[in-house]
Amino acid sequence: MNPPPADGSAAEINRLHAEVQRCAVQSRDHLTAALVAAWEAGRLLRAEHERVNATMLRGAWSLWVRKNFRGSAKTAKRYMALAGAASDPAVFAGLSLRQVYFRLGIATEPKKRRQHPVSPLPEYVRLATRLVCALRRVRRLARTPAADAYRRDLRLLYEQLQPLFGDVNQRGGHGSNTP
Repeated sequence: MNPPPADGSAAEINRLHAEVQRCAVQSRDHLTAALVAAWEAGRLLRAEHERVNATMLRGAWSLWVRKNFRGSAKTAKRYMALAGAASDPAVFAGLSLRQVYFRLGIATEPKKRRQHPVSPLPEYVRLATRLVCALRRVRRLARTPAADAYRRDLRLLYEQLQPLFGDVNQRGGHGSNTP
């Protein structure tokens, strides 16, 4: 049986716990605010992109971005992709900007490229992730016409992937050429 903590340490533990909770709420609020600001900037950048393309010569957009946007051209492109991916940033509630970019397949750079080189995810990993999400939706649909349509559409993919995993089913483990 453990002895009860001293009154002073229990008070300090509870004070720190309250601080953790307060900071976590602030952190979520700041993440949401950053996401909404990026989405709104992307919406405005998309509108400006349309205006510039309609009124100026080819290549004017990159000049406009360099002259008028204080971020990089890549950041502008990410903001625009974010705004194009959702009509309301609330669909990404609770996620950081980097998490949203990752889920949407929007390429990002490491915060300090030279110190922490991060290789981008291979295309097949991003596609597999999207497919897994689609399959989860199918499971929720159960035996509906939409689920049957998914199965028909994915049959060709299944047939192409089956030879890669055929020996897994036979031996009950991973094949010899499985990574």
